[in-house]
Amino acid sequence: MLPQTPEQLMRSRYVAYALGGHGNYLLKTWFPPMAKMLSEAQLSEKTQDWLGLEVIETGTNGFEGWVEFKATFKQAGQRQVMHERSVFTFVAGKWFYIGGDIK
Repeated sequence: MLPQTPEQLMRSRYVAYALGGHGNYLLKTWFPPMAKMLSEAQLSEKTQDWLGLEVIETGTNGFEGWVEFKATFKQAGQRQVMHERSVFTFVAGKWFYIGGDIK
């Protein structure tokens, strides 16, 4: 089943990163013009241990959507938080991740 909202897509992408090894899914859900320099192998690498996700705000306006979230992870033994506002677009019946603004 395809994600029906930007939030569902963002959550599924978080799980793909958390599990590692799902670069193919990440590429398929990335807006193609924005993913030209990325590879499945690169996206499949698990470089952090993801510990949790907090969705702060989500919304849509026509064919555009956004999700602001905080994701907690551990890298090199240190706990860190990534705060991002991700943007999405709806094309041909599917939501795609465009990119994010890290806060």
